[in-house]
Parts: sequence; structure tokens; C-alpha cells
Amino acid sequence: MKQMKIQNILTIVVFAFILMLSTTSYAQLNTPQGSQKAMVKQTVGITDIYITYSRPSVKEREIWGKLVPYGMNNLGFGTAKESPWRAGANENTIIKFTNDVTLEGKPVKAGKYGLHMVIKENGEADVILSKNYSAWGSFFYNPEEDVARVTVKTNEVPHKELLTFEFIDLQPTSATAALTWEKKQIPFKIDVAVTDIVIADIKKSMQGQAGFNRLNWEQAANFALNNGGDLNEAMQWVDAARQGQFFSQKTFANAQIKAAILNKMGKQAEGLKLMNESLADGTVFQVHGYGRSLIAQDLKDEAMKVFKWNAANHKNTWPVNYGLGRAYAAKGDNKTAIKYLNKALALAPAKANKDRVQANIDRLKKGEALQ
Repeated sequence: MKQMKIQNILTIVVFAFILMLSTTSYAQLNTPQGSQKAMVKQTVGITDIYITYSRPSVKEREIWGKLVPYGMNNLGFGTAKESPWRAGANENTIIKFTNDVTLEGKPVKAGKYGLHMVIKENGEADVILSKNYSAWGSFFYNPEEDVARVTVKTNEVPHKELLTFEFIDLQPTSATAALTWEKKQIPFKIDVAVTDIVIADIKKSMQGQAGFNRLNWEQAANFALNNGGDLNEAMQWVDAARQGQFFSQKTFANAQIKAAILNKMGKQAEGLKLMNESLADGTVFQVHGYGRSLIAQDLKDEAMKVFKWNAANHKNTWPVNYGLGRAYAAKGDNKTAIKYLNKALALAPAKANKDRVQANIDRLKKGEALQ
């Protein structure tokens, strides 16, 4: 009986040892892949775009039409009878968007997608985004899982040994992603509704801690003003910064934002009135900058009033004389302008200031416009 128990224990130990060896023999070692993995990222507005892929080398092989066959192909494995190219090597190439975008004009929701391509002999390529991003390559490609399929023109480029994804032709609301390998580039444009996305994010953020800070309301109003947002909404935001809340405060800066919104609404007179009432809230440099903005708007008489107010309220400071010089130059009175610029030159505190004033004096003497 005792001998039988010992034999049973030995059997269990041997079986466990064999099982351990079996499991260990199938474990994968962590070794480098032949085609190294890479990831590129581009931010458009506040939207992040990621592409994760593996980078095969040309290695003197014939790539297009040979290693990467033209058209759809039966790869001899998996469930797909016809497969596109995996746009890389090894695992599925993945593209990810943190917000909704459009791919060559076709809408794509935020999320991760398998990125595939069909290379054609006529110099075109189909770029395909699939819901299935976790499969290995294109062996299990199913066209019913496509979320977008667009046709693009390819470009001939200098030789690129390693397959590379990069972002080219960056714009404020778009980026063109491009796969480059051997002598072919395959670009596809991604557009982002930056203003809509940012304003939606602002509204969400303002429901939290960010909504208790005056500067955030000013920033929100300024963004909507300068990026095609709803001006009535922008006005509500700047008004919240200026009055009615525990964090509200009327400042020269938020008066300028409100005046700019009024101006864009076609209410320029209201904006000018508001700024005239707010001059006392500004520093000598803020008022100077406002005066220069009026010159840029070709409101020379209004600018002269502002620069004269600055001179009366900040006596014997170099910016007020510099401002008066600009105001007279804008009205074509270069002689008086040079007189005030010389006063500014004498009072300017630093060499950089003096050099800038002197350069403008020299320009006026040559009959050239101020910079």
C-alpha cells in the first residue's frame, strides 16, 4: 500500500515535469523582428493621429508588382480569398484617430483601424481602413469590415530603403500621411474639423475645474473669435469673464477681446466706445499696442486719440513718444513723426529699443514706411 502511494506521487511529479517541458518548448523568446516596428504621430489642432507599422527593407528586391503584387490577391492563408497589401510587414498596420476625421473626403469616426492598400499598375492605389485592426496582416481581410476606401495617386520619389510612414503637407486643419518605399510614395489626406472639435472640448472642459478660471473664458472667446466660431457664443464667454461671476474681472485684455467680437459683428462703434472706456485699465504698452492695431485697421484718427491719451497719462516714457511718432507717420506728417521718434530714442532704456527706433527714423528720412 505504501509502495503504491509512492508510485502515484512519482507519476504525478513526472507528469507535471513533462507538462512544464511541453509548455516551455512552445514559449516564444523575445528576439528582434526582421522588419522593425515603428510608430509615427501627428497632431492636427488637438486631434492626434498615430500610425503603427513594421518596416521591411528593399534589399535589392523587386517590390511593386512582385514582392507587393498589384491588385487584390489570394495569399494562401487565412479566411480571405482576396486580400489587399498590409501596408507594411508582420502584424496589421494600424492607424488611430483621437477624434472624428475625414480620409480623402470620407468621414471616419475616432478609433483604431487596420490600414491596408491595393497597389495598381496605373499609378493609383486604394487606401483601405478596416474595423479589424487586431488580425495578422491581411490574411483575414473582410471587405464588409471596411469603414473607408479611397483611391489616390502615387508619386515617384528617390529611393527609400526602409518602408516609412511620415506626415507631409501639414496645414492648420489637415495633414497628408504618406507611405514611402523603394521609389513609390502613396499619400492620403486627413482633414480635421479643428474648430468644432476644440469648441466641443472647451464646452466639456468648462463644466469642470477649468470653468472656474477667468482666463479660460477669455481664451475660449478668443479662440471662437479667431477660428470661425459662433460669435454670440464667444460674446457670452467673454461676458462671463468680465462680469457676473465670482472670478469675473474687467481688464484691458478682455475688453479688447469683446471689442474685436463687436467689430466682427459689424458693431465697430460699440467696440471703439468700449475701448475708450477701458484705456485706464491698460498699461502703457497695452495702450500702445492697441493704438498700433487701430493703425493696422486704417483707423488713423482713432489711433491718434489713443496715442495722445497714452502720452497724457504716462508722461516722459519712451513708448508714448514712439506711439505718437507712429501716429503722425501714419497720417503722412513725417517731420513731426521724426521729432517724436527722436524723443523716444533719447528715453529708450535698452540698446535693442534704441536700435529699433533709430531704424525707423532712418526709414522715415528715406521716405519709407515704418516697420
